[in-house]
Amino acid sequence: MAEPDKTAELRNPYLALLGGKLRSMASYRTSFAVELLTNAGGTVIDVATVFVLFQAAARIGEFTLAEALMMTGLTSAGFVLADMTVGNIDDLKRYVRTGTLDAVLVRPLGVLPQLVCMDLPVRKLLRLIVGIGVLVVAVGMNDIDWTPARVLLLVISPLTAAVFFGAIFVISASLAFWWVESGEVGSAFTYGGRDFASYPITVYGGWFRAVFAYTLGFAFVAYQPALAILDRPDPLGLPAWAGYMSPLVAPAAATVAWLVWRAGVRHYRSTGS
Repeated sequence: MAEPDKTAELRNPYLALLGGKLRSMASYRTSFAVELLTNAGGTVIDVATVFVLFQAAARIGEFTLAEALMMTGLTSAGFVLADMTVGNIDDLKRYVRTGTLDAVLVRPLGVLPQLVCMDLPVRKLLRLIVGIGVLVVAVGMNDIDWTPARVLLLVISPLTAAVFFGAIFVISASLAFWWVESGEVGSAFTYGGRDFASYPITVYGGWFRAVFAYTLGFAFVAYQPALAILDRPDPLGLPAWAGYMSPLVAPAAATVAWLVWRAGVRHYRSTGS
């Protein structure tokens, strides 16, 4: 069975990169198992904070625990899916600083796919399972009047959230082409954006909500889709169809990420090392 896999890897260089990564993880099975469990624990803690907040009040930002958990579930599932696929692009700053990116650029392959395949974080698989589990629990806790449109939105929303967060990962990482030590700034938009979208945006106020929720589009990750699925009026006054805009916002974010990435790669100058 091993020989066909090697032949396939020879035909597809991306499979070769993935195969090398998987074999390296298989060499340290105990370490891999520990990483799986600790990563899952991180998602559990993120979700637990929602329950802690609702111990103090029955409603927060005009939403119940069940309604808020729907937003948390959509965000968790989408974010972890993005983190598993392109989250390791955070290492770009290290590649730029050490000159490792030079080796990637000389290969006749796409730069971004190479970086993704070089360190696909399979260790975060349990986090994805936990995130999907939270969404399933949230669906069960809410009394939803199901229609074909709402079923489709429930299926699509975690995928569009993953595309949106993936775009944020790429844009944030691309800052390293201009500013190598941009890690904390990037994390404010990736992990900070995840935390922002995990709660009803009505808990935020003023310019902060205006910038993150609607200017940057984080309201369309989970808040607006959740309102549409729950058939709940938006306390902020947006129409019901706004929840179905997330499949349009995600490709727009991906387009911006592609443009920023291309500009960054063209701007890059080798370290000479």
